[in-house]
Amino acid sequence: MNNVTQTDNREEVRSRSMEALTPEIVAHIERCAADEHSESHLIGVLHKVQSHFGYLGREQMDAVAQLLRVPTAKVTGVATFYHFFRLEPRGRFVINVCLGTACYVKGAERIADRLREELGIQFGETTKDGMFSLEATRCLGTCGLAPVVMVEDKVFGDMTPDQVPALLEKHVKIWEEEKKAR
Repeated sequence: MNNVTQTDNREEVRSRSMEALTPEIVAHIERCAADEHSESHLIGVLHKVQSHFGYLGREQMDAVAQLLRVPTAKVTGVATFYHFFRLEPRGRFVINVCLGTACYVKGAERIADRLREELGIQFGETTKDGMFSLEATRCLGTCGLAPVVMVEDKVFGDMTPDQVPALLEKHVKIWEEEKKAR
């Protein structure tokens, strides 16, 4: 009679991780885990996960910890320490308000106030419908156009608070067209 208790649940862990991640990411993490210093790949792995999903969700971070064989606390610690990792999904349109010197002097704070009022969110937040995220940035390198707002990769210069509603409406229409095309 064989009374051996199985303690290796590697296949179960891999199976659950495949549900949380993509097969390509799982394969990448497994290659990294084979390295003698697998923990040294953690930041790169998190970048890859965030690049695919847009943020680092709890389920994805747990899968990374399991597959890379590092404590979940370490993964969470790295993800929360570095400012370039996001733990919440970003909106379809990310609005960056330049608060650099030239923009600030020319009224960027009033534009930011209007955006916060219109969207009902603060910097670092996303609207409930997932359409907009609002971010502050220090300089977009377009000081001659100050004050500047950037939506995705498009710069909108010489902005005024009164232009904010039209800017938002333009992107609402883009979103609606995208939904129709699906």
